[in-house]
Amino acid sequence: MFDNVTTQSSLFGLGPTTFDQRFSNMERVRLDREAWLDYAPLWLEGDESLFSALVERAEWTQPVVKMYEREVLTPRLVARIDSTIHPVIDPIVATLSARYGKRLDQVSAGWYRDGNDSEAFHGDRIARERDEAIVATVSLGGPRRFLMRPKSGGASLTFSLGHGDLVVMGGSCQRTWEHSVPKARSTAEPRIALMFRHAYD
Repeated sequence: MFDNVTTQSSLFGLGPTTFDQRFSNMERVRLDREAWLDYAPLWLEGDESLFSALVERAEWTQPVVKMYEREVLTPRLVARIDSTIHPVIDPIVATLSARYGKRLDQVSAGWYRDGNDSEAFHGDRIARERDEAIVATVSLGGPRRFLMRPKSGGASLTFSLGHGDLVVMGGSCQRTWEHSVPKARSTAEPRIALMFRHAYD
């Protein structure tokens, strides 16, 4: 179906992980004159293998953050990711970097263990300081709602992301829009957001 990259993952017994190098199903959503979002459903196949590798091999942490003048645990687990975790990481970095003209080799992940884990509305801290920035996210595992809203006010856009869906936020998106993963039912399947960013100076 795809002109794709395939990596064997027999270690986890969950079949090969592949992704669509041609971005065949990608659509661009114009959020406004400066901000846009690219959406490619099921861009990556065999996400179970990559999900399992991340769970087992990444060094997950739960940082303490300040919220409303008190310190609380981040409501999800986070980790920095490198190519030793799964052989598909480097090919994804190369493919996304070639398409968007930025080296997207700063890879991290957020693990939403159940519906109680979440992320509040925000723009990426470093990227929002720039006129334009690229942030790509591959969703692994069960679907969760992904919301976007303009910082100037207005209705939210809702996407359901999981099982290999790719979303790329670009243009002024981090500066003029906010995104979130709200809480869901506690029975929600686990989801990992695998994120690719540029190392801005």
